[in-house]
Amino acid sequence: MSGGMLVVGAGTAGVQVAASLREYRYTGPVTLAGDEHEAPYHRPPLSKSVLLDHAGGPGAPGPLALRPEGFYQENDIELRLGDPVLGVEFDGPGSSSGRAVTAAGQTLAFDGLALATGAEPRRLGVPGEDLANVLRLRRAGDGARLAAALRASRRLCVVGAGFIGLEVAAAARRLGVDTQVVEVADRALARLCAPPTAEHLVRRHRRSGVRFTFGAAVTEFTGDGAVRGAVLDDGSTIDCDLVVVGVGAVPRTDLARAIGLDCGPGIVVDRRARTSRPGTVAAGDCTLRPAPLTGSRDLGEPGTRVRIESVHNATAQAKAAAASLLGAEVPGGEEVPWFWSDQGDAKLQIAGLSAGHDQYVLRGEPDSGRFSVLYYRDGRLIACDAVNNPRDFTAVRRALARGANLPPSAVHDVSAGLGDLLRVAVERSPS
Repeated sequence: MSGGMLVVGAGTAGVQVAASLREYRYTGPVTLAGDEHEAPYHRPPLSKSVLLDHAGGPGAPGPLALRPEGFYQENDIELRLGDPVLGVEFDGPGSSSGRAVTAAGQTLAFDGLALATGAEPRRLGVPGEDLANVLRLRRAGDGARLAAALRASRRLCVVGAGFIGLEVAAAARRLGVDTQVVEVADRALARLCAPPTAEHLVRRHRRSGVRFTFGAAVTEFTGDGAVRGAVLDDGSTIDCDLVVVGVGAVPRTDLARAIGLDCGPGIVVDRRARTSRPGTVAAGDCTLRPAPLTGSRDLGEPGTRVRIESVHNATAQAKAAAASLLGAEVPGGEEVPWFWSDQGDAKLQIAGLSAGHDQYVLRGEPDSGRFSVLYYRDGRLIACDAVNNPRDFTAVRRALARGANLPPSAVHDVSAGLGDLLRVAVERSPS
C-alpha cells in the first residue's frame, strides 16, 4: 500500500499543500502532521483582533480556523496534532519515500514529503528574557496569554518597531495600557518601508500615546520572577510589568538539516518549491526561495534568494509544492508578493519587494492619512507602500504582475489615477 504524501507542519503552507493535493486530483493518502494541539488557524489576527477581542485561546475558535470544521475528514486528510515529527529516514540515497518518526513514537510512511515547518520568534539573547511576562507572539497560546496580560498590566515595553511591535502597540493603547516601543535602528520599519511611510505611522502611534525610543538596544530584563524593567544600552531602565519581544523570526530548519537538505537562512528551494532532494518540497516561512519575478523582471540580482514571510507567499508556494510532488506543472504564473499591516486606524498594504530600490516617489500627502510611496530601480517600478489607499495598492500590484512600468515622472500627480496610468502603460507596451 502506498505511503502517500506526508506534510510536516500544519500552518497556512502545510494546510494548503494538503488541500492542493486533493484539488490536483491526488487520491492517495495525505497526512498533515502538526506540533500544536489546536486545529490549524490563521496567525495574523494574533497581533490584532485577538488582542482586542480576547479570542484565539486553546482550540482555535471558528473565526481563526484556516478551514471549516469537517474539511479534513471530507477531503480524506489525516490530521495529526500535538505530535511533532522528530526524524525522517529515506529508503535510499535517491529515494523520495521513507518513514518519519514522531515524538510519540509513531512511524509515518510516505512516498513524498513536504516541509512546512514555519518559523519561530527570534530571541534577544539577553539576561532575564525568560522572566514571566516577557512574551513573544507566534502561536494561538501566545495570543491568548498576551491578550490576558494586557488586561492585567499597566506598563508595556515593546521591543522592536516592525509590524508585530507596532500592531501590538496599537492594540495596547486601545486597551489603555501605557506603551513604550524600543527599537535598535534609528527609525521604525527600517527594513520594510521608506521614511515617509514609517514616519507617518509613528506620528499616528504617538498621537495615540505610544512613546518611542530609537537607536537603543535592550541589554537586560530585571525582576523577581516577573519582569519589572528593561535595561537599555545607555544604562537607563524602562519600568514595565509586561514585555513583548518582536524582533523578527527564525526559520525552523532543524529537521531539514538533519535529513541533509541544502539550507541557508531557510530551506533552499527553487521556484517550484523543490528542495535539494528529489521528491521533497518545502513551502512557507521556513524557505529561502529565488527572488520573485514581476512580469519578466527579476526583483533581485541573478541568483538572489530571499525569505518572504506572508500568508500570500505561503499559499502560493504551497500550491507549487503540491504540484511538484505530483510531477505536474505549477498552475498559473508566479504572483507578485504582497503584505499588509493593520495599526489602529491605519491600514498599510505593500505590493512587491522594495529592497534594492534607488529611488522612491511620494504620491499624496501623508498628513491627509491617505498616500502611497512607489519604489523604483533604474527607473522601473518594483514596489509600493499604500497607507489607507487600496486603489494605488491594487494598481501597482497589477502593474507588477503585467510587467508594466509606471514612470516616476507620471505618478506625482494624484489627480491622475494609477489605474488609468496602468491602462495607458499596458496599451503602449509591445505585445
